[in-house]
Amino acid sequence: MSRRNWKTWVPRSPAESIRGCVDAARETRNRSADHLSFDYLALNNGSSLYKWQADGRLPLSLVLPLEHACGQPLITRYLAAAHGKLLVDIPTGRDSSAEDMQRLQQVLHEAAGALMAFYGGRQSAHQTLEAIRAGLESLAWHHGNVQQHDHPQLDLGEQP
Repeated sequence: MSRRNWKTWVPRSPAESIRGCVDAARETRNRSADHLSFDYLALNNGSSLYKWQADGRLPLSLVLPLEHACGQPLITRYLAAAHGKLLVDIPTGRDSSAEDMQRLQQVLHEAAGALMAFYGGRQSAHQTLEAIRAGLESLAWHHGNVQQHDHPQLDLGEQP
């Protein structure tokens, strides 16, 4: 089984987004659900997080700490997608590296491939829309980065 690409994955429900945060924390940062509960969410027991994963009713005040602990804004990404919005990191105006260009090319290639597979009847609409959304978000970031290039900002974002 291949690992999920957490940077482009979009959850389809609140419960799936919470489970995704817990899974991403375990896979990418080696943090268990109990570790998240006690150390990052300041809960007295670990059962609350398991309950919220099942029913999708995480208190709003715990969304940011959970996303910070897992390193991905999965709950925020679900909320944006549910409202038909894109989630784009704030561009800093820095020069793009070869890796940035390769990643952009890869995401756009995956979007074009998803469209061909969809129109060929080999892929679902949800999977296709997810690939297109990832391509649009990448292009939107580069659009903002080019606009900001003459006046670069400090990169205050967290580096994983």
